[in-house]
Amino acid sequence: MPIVNRVSDLHADIAAWRQDIHAHPELLYDVHRTASVVADKLRAFGCDEVVTGLGDTGVVGVIHGRAPAKGEMRVIGLRADMDALPIEEDTGLPYQSKTFGKMHACGHDGHTAMLLGAARYLAETRNFAGTAIVIFQPAEEGGNGAEKMIKDGLIDRFGIDQVYGMHNRPGLPLGQFSIRSGPSMASTDRINIEIEGKGGHAARPHNAIDTLLVGTQLVGQLQSIVSRSIDPLESAVISICEFHAGNAHNVIPQKARLTGTVRTLKAEIRDLVEKRMHEVVAGVARMTGARIDLNYQRETPVLVNHDAQVDIAARVAAEIVGEQNVLVGVPPVMGGEDFAFMLRARPGAFINVGNGDSAPLHHPAYNFNDEAIVFGTSYWIKLVESTLAA
Repeated sequence: MPIVNRVSDLHADIAAWRQDIHAHPELLYDVHRTASVVADKLRAFGCDEVVTGLGDTGVVGVIHGRAPAKGEMRVIGLRADMDALPIEEDTGLPYQSKTFGKMHACGHDGHTAMLLGAARYLAETRNFAGTAIVIFQPAEEGGNGAEKMIKDGLIDRFGIDQVYGMHNRPGLPLGQFSIRSGPSMASTDRINIEIEGKGGHAARPHNAIDTLLVGTQLVGQLQSIVSRSIDPLESAVISICEFHAGNAHNVIPQKARLTGTVRTLKAEIRDLVEKRMHEVVAGVARMTGARIDLNYQRETPVLVNHDAQVDIAARVAAEIVGEQNVLVGVPPVMGGEDFAFMLRARPGAFINVGNGDSAPLHHPAYNFNDEAIVFGTSYWIKLVESTLAA
């Protein structure tokens, strides 16, 4: 296939870009170096327009096809994320992170590099009708950068009709893609719980309100929401991931703090979990005499793929790797992804590309597999040329 052959020719360059980005990870909206590298390359490729600072540090490239748009489909958006994670890298790679406590542990370096490779090819060939918009987003890892770019005019300013995203998937073999219609990734909510009891001497617990005991009771009762308030055929996760209390072995602490996350796949289940959490917190407070404050913050919504665009994405992927290597209808996952905001704004689909037998995402030993570049970059190119056929 000509596309795959040309991407193979570009592979060394794309891998070099990826490794450079990997060595210089940046967090959330503070992706100034990465955004500058992206913008400079898009200009060098000959994009018709390069916009920086959208959604704080996002970058957008505009590439017009060599023919006028046909029919209703005029503009397609392709999105990659740029930010890294606050994790200390443990890979020992020659291009390991040069910044202590930060690393590309989710493959956003690979996502950015693959979309840059597609932008270079599309700007060279322009073998499509209409306009391709390449979107480089900050703050996917907990900052809702997608929502901020939309609020900053991304969709309307560029007239995007459909929007597509891609993520690498450890454990999915190289040369394979996976996708599903409907709810595909969970909503993500953050919970912060402050407990105030009555501190005292460890030898006189009857004169205190023990916040450690209150906290442990609360954790157990919160888990009963999933096991006893949610239909077993539905999906929900409540995970308390931090518990801070006390600083001495013989003092009952006055205060405790818990933080965690809630994941659901349906809006009504999300509403129910939030309601029951407030009820459980109030009940434990009455039972123990402690004051408990729950701060429930909704972050990203459920990522819902659109049926028609899933069909398009699966067909394009099959043209790259063969129908037998495109897994359609895979189970949803309880991880979150703020591309969900873009799919609420426009029809589209989010697809996974195989990263092979690698360490899992968000792990200190994770590394994006450069052998996946040819598949991901070719998918982006074929998606544009198919959807905006000249």
